[in-house]
Amino acid sequence: MHNREDIQNILIKYGKPESFAWLKDKIEKMVGNKSSKDLFMTYSLLNVKFTASKPISFDDLGNDNSRYFNAHKANILQVARIYLLSEVLSQDIEFYTPKVANIIQVADTGELETFLKYLVLLPNPEAYKQTAVEALRTNIAIIFDAISLNNPYPAKYFNDQQWNQMYLKAAFMERDLSEIESVDERANEDLTRIISDYAHERWAASRKIDPMFWRPVSKFLNEELLNDMNVLLESEDVIENKSGALCCYYSENDKAMALLNNKPELKHKVADGQISWNTIKQ
Repeated sequence: MHNREDIQNILIKYGKPESFAWLKDKIEKMVGNKSSKDLFMTYSLLNVKFTASKPISFDDLGNDNSRYFNAHKANILQVARIYLLSEVLSQDIEFYTPKVANIIQVADTGELETFLKYLVLLPNPEAYKQTAVEALRTNIAIIFDAISLNNPYPAKYFNDQQWNQMYLKAAFMERDLSEIESVDERANEDLTRIISDYAHERWAASRKIDPMFWRPVSKFLNEELLNDMNVLLESEDVIENKSGALCCYYSENDKAMALLNNKPELKHKVADGQISWNTIKQ
């Protein structure tokens, strides 16, 4: 996903020419004369040279970087920050990787949000995995959302324990689980156990569960989870019925399909594409 030229072209097109010229000059000097001081100073001045007042109105979505920035409603300051970090890392990854890490350690909330949201656009995103994992521990919603929602980084770099922690916390914080990427691909047996345990706690307290929460369990339906599917299918909540039907339909489990066969209308709607995880709440 990393493409320095694409990011540079965004700055040229949507930024002020004098601001881009200033930044380009600073980067060239840092390439010729490696300096952590110059990097920190340049980074700190970006909010003077580039504005964060409004998102960029992209009129060209012809590359992955533009589409990603557009999807996240990026402003020109955010693009400039990622461009600076991307450029210096591309020139000398060994020297500048720890320097970038130092910048992020002292970042304010807005800077950290930008870093996490666009981390996948850097040339060495895995080097900052610890920062991404630490973001899971925060109770600041915009920081947690930056790494967990509409972000391919967790699916690509988190291990199962880290992924499961993120997924459970997203449910606990009542985030939109449909915005977590690659849920099916990262499903695992430990997560399904956690989901079932959490659901039982919520049910015991007469509390609702986001029907999207069940999505990872399809391929791991043991006897306990089959009982959970039956609860969903027999629920008075239509959306829970849909959730149970989707889990059973995609399970490749004979017992689960037997449960679903008792709900022929639901089964037909899933098979026909009328019910899907993308439309479950409609």
